[in-house]
Parts: sequence; structure tokens; C-alpha cells
Amino acid sequence: MLTHDEMKMFEERLLSRKEQIKKNLDNAYGMIAQMQHMDLREEGDMAAVATETGIDNAIADQQRRELAEIDIALGKIKHGTYGICEMCEEPIGRARLEVKIFARYCITCREITEKEHK
Repeated sequence: MLTHDEMKMFEERLLSRKEQIKKNLDNAYGMIAQMQHMDLREEGDMAAVATETGIDNAIADQQRRELAEIDIALGKIKHGTYGICEMCEEPIGRARLEVKIFARYCITCREITEKEHK
């Protein structure tokens, strides 16, 4: 189990990452909007903007998914279930949480869920 101080530290890291993602998304949306309003006349320019917009959208989608995971983790902190595997209900190792702060499964259960999704 995580100590109160460890829980606080993870909460601060989650909140910090959440703010960073919000800034990233705001910047990405601003850039996408700028590109969509560009007056492009050449096919090459249009293709380059379309590719760039597609990449920005993919990054934004990934960031939104991470933001949702962070919100789930923050809810778990609030309810005292952060750091507990959703599958086996055993503690998730601190080392795993250090690597993936919003981990929902311990290593063993993560491997099981990944095999099921393949």
C-alpha cells in the first residue's frame, strides 16, 4: 500500500501532468484552427497541411485518452483506491506507478488484459 505522503506525491504529479496536457491540447487546437484557415492554392501545400493536421489530431486524441486516464486516477485517489489493481485488487507496485502514473492494473493483470485484446 502507498503511504499518505506517496499518495500526495502521485496526486501532485497527476495534477501537474493534467495541466501540461491541457496546455498541449489548447496549443494543438490553435494550430489546427490556424492551418484550416490558411489560404492554400497549391495541391502540395494542401497535402502538407492535411498531413500535419492529421498528425496533430492523432496526438490530440492520444492526449485526450491520457487525460481521461488521469481523471480516473485522480478519482481513485479521492476514493482511496489509487494504486490498487482493478482486476486482482492487489497493490500496484510503486515502481510501476512511477513509470505509468495512471496504471490501472498490476504487471501480471496488464499482461492478461493485453493478451485478451489481441
